[in-house]
Amino acid sequence: MVIAVQILLSGFLLVSALGMVPPPENVRMNSVNFKNILQWESPAFPKGNLTYTAQFLSYNNFQDKCNSTTLTECDFSSISKYGDHTLRVRSEYANEHSDWVVITFCPVDDTLIGPPEVKVEVVADSLHLRFLAPKVVGEPETWTMRNIYPSWVYNVQYWKNGTEKELPVPVKFDAFTLQNLEPQTIYCVRAQGFLADRGKGGEWSQPVCEETTQDETISAWIIAVILIASVLVVSLLLVGCFVLMCYIYKKTKYTFAPGNSLPQHLKEFLNSPHHSTQLFYSLPPSDENEVFDKLSVITEDLENSQQSAGHSGSLRSSSERGFLEPVSEKKTQCSGHSQLLVCSSASEDNQSPTEPRPPEQTPTLEPMNTGLI
Repeated sequence: MVIAVQILLSGFLLVSALGMVPPPENVRMNSVNFKNILQWESPAFPKGNLTYTAQFLSYNNFQDKCNSTTLTECDFSSISKYGDHTLRVRSEYANEHSDWVVITFCPVDDTLIGPPEVKVEVVADSLHLRFLAPKVVGEPETWTMRNIYPSWVYNVQYWKNGTEKELPVPVKFDAFTLQNLEPQTIYCVRAQGFLADRGKGGEWSQPVCEETTQDETISAWIIAVILIASVLVVSLLLVGCFVLMCYIYKKTKYTFAPGNSLPQHLKEFLNSPHHSTQLFYSLPPSDENEVFDKLSVITEDLENSQQSAGHSGSLRSSSERGFLEPVSEKKTQCSGHSQLLVCSSASEDNQSPTEPRPPEQTPTLEPMNTGLI
C-alpha cells in the first residue's frame, strides 16, 4: 500500500515537473434509443481546471463536436445510426493538451433499448395489454425502435401479486390479451423489447398491477334483441320523418301555389258514366249513301169542304191527279187526323245505293176547297 502511494506521488511529481497534461479517464459511450452521449472522467491535474475537445471521423477527417468544453460528456446523437464511427477526446490546459483517447462505436449494434410503455385495461377475467415501443431520439414522433429493427418482439411477463412465479409470453404485435385469468385477483405485468435476430433484449418496464373482475358478458340473444329493437326504432323514426316532410310539403305547396279545380257541376257530370256514353252516341255516324224519306203535310179547310161538298168529286179527282202524279213512282203512306193528313214516301227498294238519285220534285200545293165525304 505504501509502495502504491509512493508510485502515484511520483507520477504526479513527474507530470508536474515535465508540464504534461493527463488524458481523460474512463472514456465510454452511453447510448440509449440512439441518444449517444460520450462520457469520461477528469484526471488529476494540480495546475488548474482542464477543458476537453471531442471529435468524430467523417470522410477521413476529424470534425469537432465539442470544443474546449468544461463538461465531461459530449452528445453524438446526430451521427448516422448505421456503420462504425471513430470518436476521440483529449484534455487541454492553456496551450498544452494531452494525447487523444480513441474509441469505436456502432449505434445500431451498441445502443441500448429502453423500456416500452405498457397500458393495461381490465375486462372481466381478462387483461388487455397495449405496448408502446420507445421513441427514437432525433426522429419524428411516429418513429420508434420497432421501425428500426424488423425482428422486434415483446417479451411479456405476468404473475399474481405476492408470488414470484413469472410467466413469459412472446408477443409480436403492439396489443395482446391475457385471457381466462382468475376473477378478483391482482395480476402484475411488465414487458421489454427484444431483437430476435440479434438475441438482444432491452430494459424491462415498470410492473403494472390490475385486479380482474367477474365475467359479466351479455348473452348473445340479449344483444340480438337490442339490435333488432334499435333497427325498428330507427326505421319508425325514418318513416315518421318522411310522412311529416310530405305533409309539410303539401301544405306549403297549397299555401304558396294553390291548384286550379273544376266546378262542382262539371265534376258531377264527369263522375256519371252514362253521361259520357250518351255524349259518345249522341252524334250518329255520317253515311253518304243514306236515304231519307220525304214528308209532306196537307191541310184541309173544314168549312169550305162542307159548303162545296157537291163539287168534291170533280175537284178531288183533279187534285189527286195534280198532287199524286209527282209521287206516283214512290210508295206513299198517309195517316189522317182531324185536320192534318201526313204522308210519307220511301224510296224504292230496288234502287242501287251506288247510283245517283235523281232530284225529287216537290209538288206544288194549292189550296183546295174540298169536303170530306
